[in-house]
Amino acid sequence: MIVALVAAAEVAFWVLLAAGLAVRYVVRMPRTGLALLLCEPLLEVVLLVATATDLRNGAGPDWRHGLAAVYVGFTVGLGPATLRWADAWAAHRFAGGRRPARAPRYGRARTVHEWRTAGRWILSSAVALALLECAVRYVGPDGDTGVLRAWQERMLWLIAVNLVIAVSYTLFPKREPRDGAAANPVDTEAGAGGSFPR
Repeated sequence: MIVALVAAAEVAFWVLLAAGLAVRYVVRMPRTGLALLLCEPLLEVVLLVATATDLRNGAGPDWRHGLAAVYVGFTVGLGPATLRWADAWAAHRFAGGRRPARAPRYGRARTVHEWRTAGRWILSSAVALALLECAVRYVGPDGDTGVLRAWQERMLWLIAVNLVIAVSYTLFPKREPRDGAAANPVDTEAGAGGSFPR
């Protein structure tokens, strides 16, 4: 049941996103569209409640409960950037908004972009770690929490990898070619610009 709920939450995320943007920009009902977009967090609440209920009813903690915690964590950390990215492109396509800039490629702007990206992934992993710890404490010392601890280890590795990538761009920034042929567009608050932020 938990896996089905995770899959349903992911499908519902994109359905709500598409519906909210369509109502906001195509139907020209911005408040209603915004209300639909604000329903996104309810999906995570439902998934958390279902996971807690499953554990309370005596289900042994396994990879599915870990997957639910990780999914919620990643939605919290990466969801807002995805919404901004999609909103910026919808505004450009349907409301005459400015075309979102591509992610920067060189220099300090690229370094800042990499730290922002790493920050989103680190936040996702930290939220997942906290939820997994809550599940471990909920199960208690008498339960088998090895699978949940294994998920926590994966999240720690993910944090480490993102830190290494961001630090590498800080210590060894990517330099623009000397011929100046490639431009270095400025990053925007709309997310990762032309690249998918999630």
